[in-house]
Amino acid sequence: MDGPIAVGETVVDVSATLVRPDGTVTDVALSELVTERPVLLSFYTLDFSPDCIEEWCSFRDFDWFASGDHLKVVGCSKSSAGLHRRFIDYLDLSFPLYADPDLAVSDAFGVTYRTLGITRRSHRSCFLIDSDRTVRYRWLGEHWLDPTRDTPPVSEIHDAIVEELDVADPETFGF
Repeated sequence: MDGPIAVGETVVDVSATLVRPDGTVTDVALSELVTERPVLLSFYTLDFSPDCIEEWCSFRDFDWFASGDHLKVVGCSKSSAGLHRRFIDYLDLSFPLYADPDLAVSDAFGVTYRTLGITRRSHRSCFLIDSDRTVRYRWLGEHWLDPTRDTPPVSEIHDAIVEELDVADPETFGF
């Protein structure tokens, strides 16, 4: 794949270990996640890095994704399932995290890169995926040297979700 998957394209059905807020850990395919409702998949570098704590705190504090049954939010990083459990507890997150140590999920979305040509990791990004695994919205970090420094624009993502999912009463959907 040349670059990140584009809006309108369909993502391959990739699987990874999913750590839920209740501590359960299971292998879950992307197709299983999107059966109930669309998924906002947010890629980040590693649990407990300061930039990632800021990102997840902003998602948690706005709580716009948990306002109703419109959307499921799932984080994804190369951190292990055990580290994800501690990260979820530490930040009191209400959504699951994919453990993607081999970056298979990141590769499927075309957001894997090498830091200084050495370490592989996920480019900071968010994708709204519908029940057919079609990308309906995407945001990619744009920092020229280190894309992990960008924080997803929560307001922009909220507006895109309201528009793409045709939320009947956007006033009740977060904020």
